Amino acid sequence: MRSYGAITVVNAIPCGIGATVGIDLTTDAEFYLSGSRRTVKIINDPDEDTKMAEICVRSTFGHFQIEEPEGWSLSVDSRIPISRGLKSSSSACNAIVSEVAEHISKEYGMTTFDDSEKSVLEMIRLGVRCAKDANVTVTGAFDDACGCHLGGLAITDNKENALLFRGDTEENDVILLIPGVKIRKPSLDVEKFYEISERSKELAELAKKDWYGALTKNGSMIARIIGIDDRVAGDAVRMGALAAGVSGTGPAISVVVKKNEGRSFLKDLYHEGYDPVIARTR
Repeated sequence: MRSYGAITVVNAIPCGIGATVGIDLTTDAEFYLSGSRRTVKIINDPDEDTKMAEICVRSTFGHFQIEEPEGWSLSVDSRIPISRGLKSSSSACNAIVSEVAEHISKEYGMTTFDDSEKSVLEMIRLGVRCAKDANVTVTGAFDDACGCHLGGLAITDNKENALLFRGDTEENDVILLIPGVKIRKPSLDVEKFYEISERSKELAELAKKDWYGALTKNGSMIARIIGIDDRVAGDAVRMGALAAGVSGTGPAISVVVKKNEGRSFLKDLYHEGYDPVIARTR
């Protein structure tokens, strides 16, 4: 089963309201019954902790009131860099929960999740609970999970796991600037985020009509709180980018430019110290 990534428009930690836009980087999960052992293989990062994936499998079986099988195998392969603010955890949860639910549907002949909005949000909320149980998110990241699965612009209340607003977005190129370091959620001083809660609420409203501006302003605020050098984002905006700023809690920076202009724009943007990836909004 395939899920996608997203970039942050408004970080949800300060006030509980977050906004994201989907991008086309993928995560694929494959699940099947196997022997008497439970194994997880994270193909793109074999050293990554498998706790969250194991929780997703166990919780999905539990959600449908089915005993978890004694032996199974799960493989996860993602193009989304881990712990860089690009929603790798939310994308993985969506992919794994959907894949296991599909297995349950076929193996046990029961209805799991369908394409209705109610059912889709039920699946997303299950993945959010798994991410929280695994301690890979501060807010539950309902905004991230919606952006990954639904695409377009998603604005959510993460305290209530409620979808507040959905909007289509133009097809743009997104330059993702990936530094070598990772930022793990438990290392964050969340108290600093709460100090900008009112400003974040304003940006969430701005995002409904100008998500480019909201992304840029949010990114600058978050960079100051975390202590990230985001000068490259400012340079990108001055060069004509539609938006640029830290995604999530970083350290990756997203630069949004017009469709098909990503590669030429990157050539002129000084980005030493970053590994660039070019994606597209979806």
